[in-house]
Amino acid sequence: MTGNTSETAALDGAALPQQDIRRVRSNPDFWYPVAWSRELRRGRAIGVRYAGQPIVVVRPEAGAIFALDDVCPHRQLPLSKGEVCGDFIRCAYHGLKYSRRGQCFSPGMKLENEPPRLRTWACREKDGLIFVFMGDLEKSDSIALPDFPRVRDPHYRTRRFGKVVQCHYSFMHENLMDMNHQILHSRLVGSMKPRFLGMDRGEDFVEARYTFARTSGRQPLSEALIYGQRRKDGRDFAYRDVMTIRTQYPYQTLRIETEGIDEPVMELWIAYVPQDREELINRVFGLLSIRRLKIPFLLDLAWPLLIAFTERVFTEDREIVELEQQAWREQDGDRNQEVFPVIMALRQLLIQNGMPSQKDIG
Repeated sequence: MTGNTSETAALDGAALPQQDIRRVRSNPDFWYPVAWSRELRRGRAIGVRYAGQPIVVVRPEAGAIFALDDVCPHRQLPLSKGEVCGDFIRCAYHGLKYSRRGQCFSPGMKLENEPPRLRTWACREKDGLIFVFMGDLEKSDSIALPDFPRVRDPHYRTRRFGKVVQCHYSFMHENLMDMNHQILHSRLVGSMKPRFLGMDRGEDFVEARYTFARTSGRQPLSEALIYGQRRKDGRDFAYRDVMTIRTQYPYQTLRIETEGIDEPVMELWIAYVPQDREELINRVFGLLSIRRLKIPFLLDLAWPLLIAFTERVFTEDREIVELEQQAWREQDGDRNQEVFPVIMALRQLLIQNGMPSQKDIG
């Protein structure tokens, strides 16, 4: 990682490559979440995807989970439709069984050639998420899993959320990084005036900082629960909170800090996992941690309200990014004219750390 640079030096004359950001592929040499732990019970298998690659994740009755290509080479049936038998996954069609090492065993079926062997994927589980390393298996031991300590901190409560969004993952990074779009959420939070405080950047990250003032409207109760205080007059609390958003490739985080509280009042870790081969659909995996209030169990009692509020915000953002993707399709490419330095730096980061499409290579 290189040293940070200031906002004024963020672009330092470097032009973005002449490449459509929406065609940039994600870099497979990272741990990507593919499912929630709660989705996969003991003795079951689940079919997931990364960039069009079908994967079956198996949880035996005993032992650790494992991941293979989700296809029986015999007739190309999804193994995820089969049955877990001990430490094997059995195809539902002819009963061919595959071990966690991808070895094929044929119970009672005569084979003309050597049994087929499946590709295996490094697979781990952490804090309620199932991760698969999509690059070379040999690299998986040297690449650390992402960490989110607030999930294990008893002073915080964490919400696990996410849905499939019909857009390229870069739209998601841009949406969260750019806090100048508060007018979109004005019905939920009132009129907010953002102030950009600056940015830092390195080889694998871009970070932006903002503060806010409410210019009209009342503070939502859900926001009061996050900050731990009721703010009746927005002028008294103008520009007292700092929101820091960071894309640390390929993940993204958001942190809110306020005066008088040592720890962040809210932290978000989020990943956007491409589903289709063209990577124009992504599945969101988010961990939203909110600091508990001084009054015991108050946050727990109000949790359904916070869930409803965050769902509405996410729904508004999802509608916008899907409209952006639709415009990209209709105009046959990225034709917007970006002016915000943070987003220009973010796009450069995604291009430099991502993979060029076959069209760009050709």
